[in-house]
Amino acid sequence: MDLVKKQGEYLPHWTLEHSIYHICFRLQDSLPQEIIRKWKFERIDIIESAKQKGRPLSLEESDRLRFLYSEKIDKYLDIGTGTCYIKNASVAQMISSALMYFNEQRYKLYAWCIMPNHVHAIVRAFNDDLDKIIHSWKSYTANQANKILGRTGNFWHKDYYNHIIRNDKEFDYQINYVWLNAEKAGLRDWKFRYKI
Repeated sequence: MDLVKKQGEYLPHWTLEHSIYHICFRLQDSLPQEIIRKWKFERIDIIESAKQKGRPLSLEESDRLRFLYSEKIDKYLDIGTGTCYIKNASVAQMISSALMYFNEQRYKLYAWCIMPNHVHAIVRAFNDDLDKIIHSWKSYTANQANKILGRTGNFWHKDYYNHIIRNDKEFDYQINYVWLNAEKAGLRDWKFRYKI
C-alpha cells in the first residue's frame, strides 16, 4: 500500500489503498470570489515565507493552511453562500440517488449529507480510483441538475476536499460531523443525509 499525492487546485489529494475518506465537494459559486482571493493570498504568503527562509513549512504553518481550507471554507459553505441549487428537493434527491447507485459495488458509503451548496461523504473505494468515483458523481449529477434546473454551465467547483480517516475515533467523529452538518448550518429536519 503506497500513499499517493496528487495536486488539486488548492491542496494536495492524498490517497491510500483501502482507506476511508471524508470527501467534500461544492457548487461552482459557493464561495465569494473575494474570500477565495484573500485565502489564496494568505496561502501564498505562508508558503513563500517558508521558502524565503529556506525551510519546509512548520507544523504551525501547515495547520494554518489546513485551517484556511477546511474550517474557514466550511463556515462559508454552512451559511449558504451562492445560488444553493441543491436546496431544490428534486436536485438533492437526484444527488442522493447518484451517491447510492454504486454503493456496495464500487465503494462503501458510511455517511453523506447533501447541503444547499455542497456535499459531504464518508466513503471507501473498493477497486476504483477515488478520483474516478468523485468525477463520476460530479459529472452525472451536474448534467442531471442542469436539466432539472433548466440551466447550462458549470455546476460543481472543479476541485474537492479529501481527508484520510486514520482510526476508529476519527471515523466516529467524521460520521457525526457529516450527520450533524445540517443542524450546524441551521437546517432543521433535513432529510438529505444518510449514515450506516
